[in-house]
Amino acid sequence: MSADLALAPAAALSDPIAPSVPADPAAPADYLAALNPEQREAVEHATDRPLLIIAGAGSGKTNTLAHRVAHLLLGGADPRRILLLTFSRRAAVEMGRRVERIVDQAFAARNGTTSSANPGRAALQWAGTFHAIGARLLREYAETLGLSPSFTISDRGDSADLMNVVRHDLGLSAQNARFPRKETCLAIYSRVVNTQLPLEEVLQRQFPRYAMWVDALRALFAGYVEAKQKQQVLDYDDLLLYWAQALAEPALARDMGERFDHVLVDEYQDTNALQAAVLLSLKPDGRGLTVVGDDAQSIYAFRGATVRNILDFPHRFSPPAGQVTLSRNYRSTQPILAAANAVIGLAAERFTKDLWSDRASAEKPGVVVVGDETEQARFVVERILARREEGLALMAQAVLFRAADHSAQLELELVRRNIPFVKFGGLKFLESTHVKDMLAALRWLENPRDRMAGFRTLQLMPGVGPKTAARVLDGLELASDPLFALESFEAPPAAAEAWAELVALAREAMAPAAAWPVDFERVLRWYEPHLERLHDDAAARAADLQQLARIAATYGSRERFLTELTLDPPDASSDESGVPLRDEDYLILSTIHSAKGQEWKAVYVLNAVDGCLPSDLATGTTEEIEEERRLLYVAMTRARDHLDIVVPQRFYVHQQPGMGDRHVYASRTRFLPNRVMPHFHSRAWPPPPPVDAAPQRASLPAVDLAARMRNMWR
Repeated sequence: MSADLALAPAAALSDPIAPSVPADPAAPADYLAALNPEQREAVEHATDRPLLIIAGAGSGKTNTLAHRVAHLLLGGADPRRILLLTFSRRAAVEMGRRVERIVDQAFAARNGTTSSANPGRAALQWAGTFHAIGARLLREYAETLGLSPSFTISDRGDSADLMNVVRHDLGLSAQNARFPRKETCLAIYSRVVNTQLPLEEVLQRQFPRYAMWVDALRALFAGYVEAKQKQQVLDYDDLLLYWAQALAEPALARDMGERFDHVLVDEYQDTNALQAAVLLSLKPDGRGLTVVGDDAQSIYAFRGATVRNILDFPHRFSPPAGQVTLSRNYRSTQPILAAANAVIGLAAERFTKDLWSDRASAEKPGVVVVGDETEQARFVVERILARREEGLALMAQAVLFRAADHSAQLELELVRRNIPFVKFGGLKFLESTHVKDMLAALRWLENPRDRMAGFRTLQLMPGVGPKTAARVLDGLELASDPLFALESFEAPPAAAEAWAELVALAREAMAPAAAWPVDFERVLRWYEPHLERLHDDAAARAADLQQLARIAATYGSRERFLTELTLDPPDASSDESGVPLRDEDYLILSTIHSAKGQEWKAVYVLNAVDGCLPSDLATGTTEEIEEERRLLYVAMTRARDHLDIVVPQRFYVHQQPGMGDRHVYASRTRFLPNRVMPHFHSRAWPPPPPVDAAPQRASLPAVDLAARMRNMWR
């Protein structure tokens, strides 16, 4: 028996549904002692029916899910037959570590050994994002599905470029009326795929200005799909689409579903129609299926997510799924939770859930009325500095806003006051030119038919332009041996030396015995001269590539590295990110979307007015307005101790057509009506100056000025 199955009795491994009680009934379940009653109920819930865990903000969702997985393992479940789906690779890694720690400690307590006596006993082999698991299964079933096992995955930038090539080939870029740009075309395609709605409906709802192009877009998307298939390339959305389409075949659905006794999903409120279809195909009767989420935190409709997945989940099965609600909050003070409950309590449809905490406080969250954006910035900075003087570090405070441009005035004030800050949502590590160059070269060597990657790589060399690159790629497309085609190509004289170096690189990197991460080092050595030739700041960019090399060394193969990096990219790096030194204290600025899952001791919410929150671009339907309400709720529940919601009364708007620069007046967001205001401390800022009593004057003699004026002319 392998080490990772040492905990499971043979009988339990043969049981299609592992029992949800410890294998040794006499063994005390000490590993559950720290859970509250609702968490424990969720962990111990039977696996013979589906389970929905409604986990309120700060209610210990991750801890509960980790304990449920550990409980399954301690009850005899096979770790190879558990599928854990999360929304980031980091979340999957952290969840796996927690599970292993819980299991090791439980066995140590049970057997009287140290927790490190049997490392790896609970290692989960199927934990990751929907897209990563989809990619892995598609490779395993590639031949059955008519795919090449060596398919590459294009990022958003390369996908948009390929869309543009097809757009141009179809003559759509030369229309009299404006045809949507490549990024917009990709966004429309992605929305259709992820929502599973007809193209006409997506255009009518989200892109009405392009509804006239429905036939042309349909032709474009058909050409885009054909181009990807010809190049053995899948884009980000294909990983879900192909997986769902494969599961539409009963035999494949049965085969994939029988691989897993238990399927657990984190952040279920953020799933889209495709992801829900995948789950229901894997576990149509719901046995062994657990989903965790919070309908009140469903805020990603712009990515295709739908709150209906979690709201409708219980009744997708017969009998309905079991349901456990986690309402005890371990993050915020009770006054903050009371205010948040009041705001979300006005939602049109929700699971009833009132968060509570034993963290008492006399401080209500504030609603602060200011004159304009300038006063808003001054107020926020003064409160931040005052709390810093009271011992609250800048990093323990965050300013949240609906849209990235809402913080512009505040950023100016922070710079003026010399306060360091980091704004989430800036340049990403993988968006920098030099990193994209390296990844394109690696992708092309992995799959020589990846036209976008090859097009970028070939043009790095002097003397190779778009026409030469296209001729090379046309030859590769027809060749049975890509390496022979490269070696046989007659390069332009200006590119002769560079071409020989490229062929030598390809000969090593395309060899069946190519080692990793040695491959990466070879490509980096090949790229370094081009980096120095193309960029004046090559030294700074080289530091990024060294970091990329360190990341590459953590993966077992080139294919795994390229897949994982595309599906779960790291944040910005080096001096391009604008992040202060690690040992420096700095303030956090963030959109509300980027802040989800985070927490700070003090939170300031900007522009709580109609037009900003809710955004005037998201009030067309009831569903959009309800999601905007949930955005405010998410922002409020990020705060642990202090919460200030700022309401500017007017905005200075620049260059309005026919009106020029002018002030516009705003009203407090509709999500804070009078009925919820008793939960807040409402005040104006700056406070009016104190009114001093009139000074006492000394008694003065009466003067008859009228008589004096008359006497002047006598």
